[in-house]
Amino acid sequence: MRLTNIAQLRLPFGHLSGYDLDVVPTERLRPISFDQRRHVGEGERPGSWMALSFRLPQSPPVDDLAAAWRAVVQRHGTLRTVAEPGPDGPVLREVEIGDGRWVEHPVAPGQAVEDALRRVLDATCTPFARPSHRLCLLETADGPTVVVAADHSHVDMWSMLVLARDLLTALEAVRGGRTPFAGMPAPPDFAEHTAALAERPPVDDDLRARWAEVMRGADGVMPCFPLPLGPGDSPQPERVEVRDVLDVDASAALGVRAAEEGVSTLSLVVAAMTRVTRELADRPLRAVFPVHSRYEPRWHDSAGWFITNSVLTSADPSPRAAAAAVREAVRLGSCSLADVLGDDMPTAPGMFAISWLDLRRLPVRVDSRGLQAQYVGAAIRTDGVMLWFVLDESGLHLRCRYPDTDEARHNVGRWLDRLVAELRAEASEAVGGLLEVGGRRYRVQRARRTDVPAVVGLLSDDPIAAVRESPELARYEAAYDVLAGDPAQYLAVVRDDEGTVVATVQLSVVPGLSRAGATRLELEGVRVASPWRGRGIGTAMLAWAHDHGRARGASLAQLATDTDRVDAHRFYARLGYEATHVGMKLPL
Repeated sequence: MRLTNIAQLRLPFGHLSGYDLDVVPTERLRPISFDQRRHVGEGERPGSWMALSFRLPQSPPVDDLAAAWRAVVQRHGTLRTVAEPGPDGPVLREVEIGDGRWVEHPVAPGQAVEDALRRVLDATCTPFARPSHRLCLLETADGPTVVVAADHSHVDMWSMLVLARDLLTALEAVRGGRTPFAGMPAPPDFAEHTAALAERPPVDDDLRARWAEVMRGADGVMPCFPLPLGPGDSPQPERVEVRDVLDVDASAALGVRAAEEGVSTLSLVVAAMTRVTRELADRPLRAVFPVHSRYEPRWHDSAGWFITNSVLTSADPSPRAAAAAVREAVRLGSCSLADVLGDDMPTAPGMFAISWLDLRRLPVRVDSRGLQAQYVGAAIRTDGVMLWFVLDESGLHLRCRYPDTDEARHNVGRWLDRLVAELRAEASEAVGGLLEVGGRRYRVQRARRTDVPAVVGLLSDDPIAAVRESPELARYEAAYDVLAGDPAQYLAVVRDDEGTVVATVQLSVVPGLSRAGATRLELEGVRVASPWRGRGIGTAMLAWAHDHGRARGASLAQLATDTDRVDAHRFYARLGYEATHVGMKLPL
């Protein structure tokens, strides 16, 4: 899922409307979290929201969409709370939802649609708004776009997925004449999580001492970007860069490289940031590091700001040391900041924060590709650097916000350039992987179009398959073009040290609904050239293929083989494959 900014959303022209929802205050106050109090305490302001946009295949009746949204608001307690000033700081009041109505938001002459949307969200999704969330609908000739937005005090990026998923679920129920969420357990309210955190035991002395040491290392404030950002201490207009760092192959290769090192992909990225920071600023990497606090599965389907800020400190660029730095940051984030920092989080101009979200590992999923879903950030003035990473099925993406000054453009820009170059270089070294067999090295790579004749030769170098193959190379090249355009397909070749293709396998990552929505890795066309058979190349190639599948979320590998291939059956059985199914084919 792509990260973007409201100014870069590029919405088509159409009819923009929003759903106005009345709320009725109650006498009930709910506990307010440390981060909510801090966020709301900064006062009423535009740009404090976050949003998610997605396309629908067809325009729903607006009354159905409104009914679905009302069901979502009823489902999530945080959407039925509003912040208000109190004698001792902000408080959180529970509200009941009342009437609602669709309101048109005209797009002025010469105004971009995304600017009209920004003005709506800046006005309605503020810390003290009642309510501080908004459902918008953009109706165009190409179909409808839905935008769900809320003040950050009520949501995090995980929560935006929850709200989008629940809205789609509720809309399907409404259109089918059913009650939304009937028979589904209600997720606990975020306020319950806040209360549960307050009841946890006090921070132990060791963790408190480590926090004190970390803060001393950053001069008593949260870490700042290691390079100058320009003159002045006041917030400046923002500059937002969105970069697609690694494509699906490169990010999968980086995941395999991480597995070889015994660390996470995040740890390799932290190691790269550590190297770049040392190279450009001659300092260790220090940054605010948000850690999610959904420490129990019961919070997975709840909406709220389930984040606590930690500090990431990394001085050693080795993968294992970076992994240790990440583990320590998670440990620092396991406690209440109110216990270790008091009533506020001390900050200074130039604060540097790094956020990491691996959407592939979340228990909440939406069809981000089919829905063309995007995380949308607000446009603000800033005096710090905020870096977001999102890793999903399409690759690794980043969004960076920093003050739009000449110095910040230069320093943050070159820091990002070096980081992206480091990650791409590391991924390129790992793409395909290296096989060491019998004292020799072989490289696994995605097949190029010029490799098609060699692959066809391998497929034909077999008495059973030879009668099925064709001398017409153009047919294979056309098939290659289809494979090359599908990110779920990987036609692999194994090269020796002279670049000769000695083996091949076609891999398909196949998502499915069966087996509880398991993703499978399907192997086809497994071949090793005759002179290289019996050397262990096939075994090493399939071990690499299994790692490739795991890195893309596959939990099961499967293949089909002719019944007459007795030797192949023994080979696959030795690798752990079991003949559990009967394969059948029908010519079409």
